[in-house]
Order: sequence, then structure tokens, then C-alpha cells
Amino acid sequence: IAEPVMAAGGVIVPPKSYFPAIRNVLDKYDILLIVDEIVCGFYRTGQPFGSQTFDIKADMMVLAKGLSASYQPIAAVMLTERIHDAIRSLSNEVGAFSHGFTYSGHPVAAAVALEAITIYREDGFSEHVKTVSAHFQARLRSFRDHPSVDEVRGVGLIGGIELRDDATAKRTGDPSQTLGAVIADRALDHGLVLRSRGNLLAFCPPLIITPEEVDEMFDRFSKAICDVLEQ
Repeated sequence: IAEPVMAAGGVIVPPKSYFPAIRNVLDKYDILLIVDEIVCGFYRTGQPFGSQTFDIKADMMVLAKGLSASYQPIAAVMLTERIHDAIRSLSNEVGAFSHGFTYSGHPVAAAVALEAITIYREDGFSEHVKTVSAHFQARLRSFRDHPSVDEVRGVGLIGGIELRDDATAKRTGDPSQTLGAVIADRALDHGLVLRSRGNLLAFCPPLIITPEEVDEMFDRFSKAICDVLEQ
């Protein structure tokens, strides 16, 4: 089980060769690959699915969140024909596709998901994300030379800024309080919501963000950093 980009785990972006190499090992031992597309799915990386961006040959894909643009709680699993046929062969004995959940197939959630998928396709989300993400990634990477930044990484409209470990005690005076958490708290004062995990600050803006809003987001982030580091 893997995410195309490990999101909450630190915005870890794999090299292009990683998943094809993993697929070779899994095939050798007849192991299925389940891909978690809950964050990366639905154009977050510019493609409909992160699996396409990183050339992942999944046996199953788990979908949620973007499936309905978060307007309704809904999740889904996509299967290869091989897995579908295996389940179907047993289903023939009971007369139905023998897999389901008590709350599956909610008509309102399904209708919202269908409408969200239609909007994604008809409103050109793929091209929009590819265009605006270039500016997003450029602004993100402009922080690479900051003295308190250890690493910057991201793809599409997801990014992370990892702060130096030695900057924590130096700037906060308390090793148990991460610099990331302090900056995230200060960012709220500037109207910006960030996710901090240890010394990582994660950015995951809405897909409809504009280049001007990208600039505003990072300008507010810059103010938060300056407030904390120049104390």
C-alpha cells in the first residue's frame, strides 16, 4: 500500500524510477499493489491520478476527498479486471457482486461525485493545475536558500518546506516546540492556514487557486517566517 506522494507523512516525492522498480518486485512475488489516491487523486499532481504522474501500475486504487470535491462524504475503490473477475467468479454463486458495505451507494453522495467529475473534465482542471502549479512550485522553491530551510519538495499543487533541526532550539528556545508549529501558528495571524508536522510545513491549496492567489499565499507565509525568525 502506498501513496504516489506521501502527503501527511512529510510530502515525500518519489523519483520517477521508484514505483516501476517496486512493481517489478511485486510482480515477481505475485503481490498486489494498492495505491492510496485520497490526496493525490483528482488532479492534485496535474493528472487525474497521481498514479499517472508517477507511472504506477496499481491493482487497486482508493479514492475519496476529491471524488466529491469534499462536498459529500464518499469513497471508492477501483479494481483491475483481474481482481474484478476473481470476485465475480464467486459472485456467480450468489447472484450478485459479492462485496459491499452497509452505507455504500448513497444516492446523494454518488450524484455529487458524478457532478464533481463532470466539472473536473469540462472546466479543464488538468490544464489549469499544470499551468498554476508551475508558478506554485517556483514560489515554493524560492525558499530553498533561506538559512533556516533544510529542503523544499513538491509536485503539482502539493509542497513542503522542511526546516533545519538546529533552527528549532535556536529560534524557539524549547527543543520540544518545533519551529514549524510556531511558524504555522503565526501564519494564522496573517490569515494563512498551514499544516505543520514536526519541522515540515505543508502546502496543499485548492485546485482553483490562481497565480495571484499563489503569490498572496507565499507572501503571507514570508511574513510569518519573518515574524518568528526576526524576534
